[in-house]
Amino acid sequence: MFDPADFPEPTLVSVNGVELEVFEAGRQNAGNPIVLCHGWPEHAFSWRHQMPALAAAGYHVIVPNQRGYGNSSRPAEVTGYDIEHLSGDLVALLDHYGYEDAAFIGHDWGAMVVWGLALLHPNRVNKVINLSLPYQERGEKPWVESMEDVLGGDFYFVHFNRQPGVADAVFEENTFQFLRNIYRKNEPPREPRPGMALIDLARAETPLGDPVMSDGELAVFVSAFESAGFTGSVNWYRNLDRNWHLLADVDPIVQQPTLMIYGDRDAVQKSERLAEFVPQVEVVDLDCGHWIQQEKPEETNRVITEWLEQRDAD
Repeated sequence: MFDPADFPEPTLVSVNGVELEVFEAGRQNAGNPIVLCHGWPEHAFSWRHQMPALAAAGYHVIVPNQRGYGNSSRPAEVTGYDIEHLSGDLVALLDHYGYEDAAFIGHDWGAMVVWGLALLHPNRVNKVINLSLPYQERGEKPWVESMEDVLGGDFYFVHFNRQPGVADAVFEENTFQFLRNIYRKNEPPREPRPGMALIDLARAETPLGDPVMSDGELAVFVSAFESAGFTGSVNWYRNLDRNWHLLADVDPIVQQPTLMIYGDRDAVQKSERLAEFVPQVEVVDLDCGHWIQQEKPEETNRVITEWLEQRDAD
């Protein structure tokens, strides 16, 4: 288990009209940056196991709490969380440190941002490593509309968009319970039930499966969301269709060398056509659920550092 007291102290960095809370490791490796992008409902702390390993591998490790999270800014406007703003924050972060480009690692929503960053600002990204969420094809219809057609109005992406504020309020009323219940592994299979699954999860008094982290680690996430609330982070979902429109005229092919890490027991679907959009991709499957880098820290670190070493040797 990781002692939260060992996590680096943050600095607040002004970028792109917001302040980001940024954690660093390996500053002695200046000139070799790698930026780690968390997902939802996460925090920079979700990379606690990767930061020392990447610093030891020779990287200047930069880990922001992205806008809406932790002590970073939480703009009031929903559109302040679209892919242009989120990728713009990362570009401005590189500018702040004086870097032309960097390797980027994303998990979950952080992976969505890294995919978008690689398309919108390809010259600022030299390598892509994404966990859980594969490249999302831009189909004929905006993403939320497509999900509504296939998965219905209670699917959480759709619900967040069609019933703004409802889920956020439930998460905030049940912050500890929601985060305790969502950060699980080895969960028994469940029959799908009607209703909004994440609201039900936040209200469930008994968690299923096994905890992903210690009580002390979980307390870091709980404290951050008790302070920040959930609306800023849920607003990322409320820009999905806007992002679909913003990416309309962008070359959809990710040209950078890419590592895609899946959890075999993750509910997120793998992509059968990944290599069509990401021609330089290598795929690795780990025996875990959704919280890949926290469930399997040593394996994740080994896969990432070996892949980076190989790329740097090429």
